[in-house]
Amino acid sequence: MKKKLLAGLAVLFAFLLATLALRSGPARDATAGRQAYVSAVRVRRADLARTLTLAAEFRPFQEINVHAKVAGYVRTIRVDVGDHVRRGETIATLEIPELGDDLHKAAAATRAAREEMRRAQARHDEVHLASQRLGQVAQQRPNLVAQQDIDGARDQDEAADATLAAARQTVEESEANESRMHTMLGYGVIVAPFDGVITRRFADTGALIQAGTSSSTQALPVVSLAEDRLLRLVFPVPESAVPFVHEQTPVEIEVQAVHRTARGSVARLSGQVDRSTRTMQTEVDVPNPERSLTPGMYASVTLTLERRAGALSVPVRALQGGTALVVGRDGTLQQRAVKTGLETPERVEVVDGLAESELVVVGGRTQLRSGDRVTARVEGEAGDASGGTRP
Repeated sequence: MKKKLLAGLAVLFAFLLATLALRSGPARDATAGRQAYVSAVRVRRADLARTLTLAAEFRPFQEINVHAKVAGYVRTIRVDVGDHVRRGETIATLEIPELGDDLHKAAAATRAAREEMRRAQARHDEVHLASQRLGQVAQQRPNLVAQQDIDGARDQDEAADATLAAARQTVEESEANESRMHTMLGYGVIVAPFDGVITRRFADTGALIQAGTSSSTQALPVVSLAEDRLLRLVFPVPESAVPFVHEQTPVEIEVQAVHRTARGSVARLSGQVDRSTRTMQTEVDVPNPERSLTPGMYASVTLTLERRAGALSVPVRALQGGTALVVGRDGTLQQRAVKTGLETPERVEVVDGLAESELVVVGGRTQLRSGDRVTARVEGEAGDASGGTRP
């Protein structure tokens, strides 16, 4: 009885296995005969550029503290914080009584020196004429005039020459001193050395201002002046990018505070990498005729470090570990090693390993192997390639 039961179970088990084999066999054949669909792109030429975006700060093109050249009391001050001034415009006027007195003394000394020179000139002309006449008589009548008289007249002539020369030197010195007094008195009017805006004011009417040229005192400036129609955009370039940044390197500027963008180029470089930050200070000149930008504002600067025009390239996602899967004309995959060059966030330059118009797989490659047959859906083109159209 047991033997019959076991035999029946064996027959039943064999029947079930045969049924499962018949059902799964056609499915496996259908799956084996079906091709995989993959996304692909064509190798093509494109303009590539490697960029670097950095934070930058606007600074005045020129910024100085305006000092007085002479000490004095502020008689008037015509500007305040925020005022715009033109070059040569009066900022403040100083009262310097001592210089006025010194100028009067210098003018009087000049007049006295000129009068003394006129007397010396008259004396010189008189003595010189007498010496000439005595010399002519001695030539015409050699024995009429004693040689001692001739020598005495010549000595007097030379002495008159020396006196006249000294008087002329005194006049020159007096005139120079008077001119110096005029110049010093003119320093009492403090003017703007360039166009700009007053950023700070340190003195009021009646304040005593020390001369900025004095080293014995800590002289305060009258005002601070900054040029704001032309600004410096300053930013640090990392050490790795320094070899690619030169004068005239193009830059794109974005100022988020005023929603403004502009283009420019590098105007100057510091020429050395700072040891503490490992960066090189770089500047771009930015015109600001409408004064819409303010020193101290931040901006984003995008530098173009490298550029390739018409470079053979593929999307970055087409490469994995320095290789690419190429879809052949018959739909067969081939794995190739690719030598790359310039890389941007989206595309990478192909130096060797791929030819123009070849199809390369993009996206997931975990289930794909070299030699597999696939149907490629070409991005940017209608229909599929290498294996027929998509059903």
